Parts: sequence; structure tokens; C-alpha cells
Amino acid sequence: MSETLRGHTVAPEPKPHTRWGVAALIGIGASLAVALIALAFLWPTKTSTVQNLPVSISGDAATVASFEKAVESASPGAFDWVAADDQSDAVNQIKTRETYGAIVLPAAPGQLPQVLTAPAGSAVATQLLTAVAGRLQAQVTAQVTAAGGNPADAVVKTTVVVPLSPDDPTGSGLAAASFPMMLGGMIGGILISLLVVGALRRLLALAGLAIAVGIIMPLILQTWFGFLQGEFWLNALAMGLSTLATASFIVGCTSLLGRAGIAVGAVVTMLIGNPLSAAAAPYQFIPVPWGEIGQDMVPGASNWLLRSLSYFPEADTSKQWWILACWAIVGVLLTLVGHFRARASMHVPDATLEPLRQRA
Repeated sequence: MSETLRGHTVAPEPKPHTRWGVAALIGIGASLAVALIALAFLWPTKTSTVQNLPVSISGDAATVASFEKAVESASPGAFDWVAADDQSDAVNQIKTRETYGAIVLPAAPGQLPQVLTAPAGSAVATQLLTAVAGRLQAQVTAQVTAAGGNPADAVVKTTVVVPLSPDDPTGSGLAAASFPMMLGGMIGGILISLLVVGALRRLLALAGLAIAVGIIMPLILQTWFGFLQGEFWLNALAMGLSTLATASFIVGCTSLLGRAGIAVGAVVTMLIGNPLSAAAAPYQFIPVPWGEIGQDMVPGASNWLLRSLSYFPEADTSKQWWILACWAIVGVLLTLVGHFRARASMHVPDATLEPLRQRA
């Protein structure tokens, strides 16, 4: 805008143009940032492989050993077999999320193998077990035919132990819900960092954010869409704590590092935690040890917790509750440390003020 000086309008001095080389470097730097984001999100997909999938197995010891050897020969390293005493034990392992499914082999002559699946645990794991059921069926059919029996009477039964909600038959809704949850916590943390001043006021804003999200999101995802199942208030507590864990970490980083803390919090949350969360596939498929690391971060722990609360009430979720609580506590501590550190840096010693007092 122009300025008036003694009745004359004076135009403001134009700002100097950015140097050509600097402008080019900024464009290249932005492209590298885009490449980094793409790499962070696509690397887990590119490097993901079918490996170490925990699956229960029961049956006669010799039959189990022969079956495991045949599967290992066809799909090396695909399965991590977990011994089960019988079908009931295998079902219990599935319901407590120790395994993603089960193979129940004949324990006595005349019995047929069975395959147990849990689509609520992982659609990918269910597809793999369905393929195993197909191979078992082919073997049983060949054996019955060779013995002169009727193949129609020898059907390998596949039983769904933990089905998905009819409102989310593929599980894509529950998997997709993890991203807006992460993004909401991150945006909330950034807004509080930029718009709220004062450590206690920021903590109050974080509490308000967690409570509001904890109520609003289950109303959408459970009451309206039907993606979540189980106890409403447990889901509300989990979503509120997940949001608090993400937002408080960003606020804490900002309090400690200034505006640069926003970038640190965003990188940890979006470029590391979210791609490693394994929301759409078993975390065992991500290269070791990144899959395990992802489960110790907020997106991974939140996704596992919400899926367990919805479909696996018998599973132990204490680890996930503690992980989210620890992230939230770290964020609160960083916020307080940053506040007191800033106050200390603003303190002016009395010795510095003494010359001013003498002049006065």
C-alpha cells in the first residue's frame, strides 16, 4: 500500500526479486520433498512380502510335520506355525489375536482337515488361508478318488471364526479410518501449537480436542457407518487417547523446538508412523524390524487397538493402551519442559538491570 508524506503519495519500495538460482533450488527442493513423501508411503507396499504369518495348526504330529514341510516347500517362510492342542485351542488363539487363522488336520482316520479364518483380523491373511484350503481340497479329492470313494463326500470345511461387520464386509472402512484419525490428531496439534499460547492453555486445548474427537468419531464410524463394533465408550476412549497422543507430541515438539517442532512431529507421525502402521495387511509382512517398530508408534497401536476392541474382545490390549498413554505423556512433558525453558531464557538477571537503575 502507498504511504502519504507531506501531502504527497509515496509508493512503497518494491521487494527485491528472488535470485534465479535460489528459485531453481527451491523448486528442486520441493520436488525432493514430494519424492520423500511418496517413498515413505510406497516403500512398505513395495517391500511388503508374505512372510512370518502366525497361523495355528493342530492334528497328528506326523501329519502336521508332513503338512508344514509341504507348505514350506511351496511358500518358503510364508507361515509361522503356532501349535494348538485341538480345534478349540486354535479358535481361542484366533480370538485372542495370537494367530490370524488355523489349519486343523485329521487327528484320527476318517477325519477331514478344516481351515479356520478371521476376516476381521486381516483380509489378506484370510485370502492366503483360503488358498491353502483349496490346495488341501485338491489333495483330499485326489486321495478319495484314488481310493474309489466319492469326492463330493470329502469336502474341506472352511469356518469363519471372527467375521467382519455387514456394514464393512471387506474391512476397507476400518482400515481407511486410521488415516483420518492420524491426520486429525496431527492437524489438531498444529492448530493448537500455532493458535494457543501458554503451556496450561495448550494442555486444556489438547484435552478438549481428545474429548471431542473421542465422542464425534465413534458417532460417525460406529453409530452411522457401522465400521466399528463393540463397546461405544471403549472405542471413544481409544480414539480420544490416540488423538491426544498424536496432537500432544506435536505440541510438545513445537514448545521445545519452536516452529521446527511442527515439522518434526509431522515427519514422525505421517512419514514414519502411518506408513508402518500396517492398517491394511499384517505387520509381519513389513521388513523386519520395521513392522514391529510401526506397532510401537501411535498409528500402529491405534489401529491394532480399535480392531481388537471391535472384533476381538478377548484379546489382550494392555500393550496398545500403554503405548498410546506413553506417547501422550511424552507430549505433555515436552510441552511443560519447553514452557519452562522459554521462561528461563526470557529471565533477565538483576546484575544486568543494575546499570539501568543507577542511571535512573
